[in-house]
Amino acid sequence: MSARAAILRCALALFAALALAAPAHAATSCTGSMTNLNFAATTGAAVDATATLTVTCSTGALSLLARARVNMCVSIFSGTDGGGTLAPRRMTNTPGDAMQMQLYTDSARSQIWGARGNATVPNFLPLQFDYEVIAIGGSQTLTATLYGRIPAQTALNAGTYRNRFTAAADTRIEFQYAEALLGTPPMPASCVSGGSTGTPSSFPFTVNGSVPNTCALSPKPVPDLAFGSVPGYVTANVDRTTAIGLTCTGRTAWQLGIGNGLNASGNIRRMRSAGGQFVPYELYRDSGRSQRWGTTLGTDTVSGTGTGAAQSQTVYGRVAPQTATPGSYTDTVVVTVTY
Repeated sequence: MSARAAILRCALALFAALALAAPAHAATSCTGSMTNLNFAATTGAAVDATATLTVTCSTGALSLLARARVNMCVSIFSGTDGGGTLAPRRMTNTPGDAMQMQLYTDSARSQIWGARGNATVPNFLPLQFDYEVIAIGGSQTLTATLYGRIPAQTALNAGTYRNRFTAAADTRIEFQYAEALLGTPPMPASCVSGGSTGTPSSFPFTVNGSVPNTCALSPKPVPDLAFGSVPGYVTANVDRTTAIGLTCTGRTAWQLGIGNGLNASGNIRRMRSAGGQFVPYELYRDSGRSQRWGTTLGTDTVSGTGTGAAQSQTVYGRVAPQTATPGSYTDTVVVTVTY
């Protein structure tokens, strides 16, 4: 063996030893993004929705045989509009009304997606990455589903609800990473220990929901207004009442109108007998029977705001003194709720 050959072997051996012992020098970074979680409108029934989290970890060039491994924790806190609690979570509308909602890591919606270290809900989403890092670098992308639910609840107020997870304190990605120029490095023990510490990051998203303005008359049809029997001529006012019941979602502005009826002559309401005779009558909004009840919005209707509970409005009827042909008289009017 020549001296030159011996020196060459020693140099190759030394190079191989250095390659095996040298640590990795390309830092690993991880970033994430989340689609918005958009719930369908609800008036109190449970509603489910999903969103997608996408996380990518990248490592710069190491060598032809390098590899990187990452142990990650993904945390979600209460959100900007969440009131500081994770259980229950909530959305709010512009006036500040709250609607409960929750975020989960599983499709059965049994595991709340919380935050590492949180005293109430410490359940975070764990992710692990394992990928090659060639001479030009390497990366891996993982996705996870966020499962959302608005639970069944009553007395919701109408409006557009949201919870914004936009600040760095609302979401957090924490990770430890390990790199090796040759072979596979051990997976870091956790997202906060083992290997090297990565730079934490956050991902913005918004949870959206809504409660529509709705109103319903109840019962339907509206109970009859019965003036009863009058012996002989109508010599004094015959006053009777009935009530219109309605239920509207909270904060829903409504107006109740009553039409002129099937037998009206202009704006004069009339009941009709089978023989074609008529008895004029009138319907009012007030007990003094001075405010006629009609259908012109903002003028002769009755207005109010929904509470989510049943509401009742009294209809004041009157048959004024008159001479009427004996018989049975009826009329049908239409009640309209506008909201």
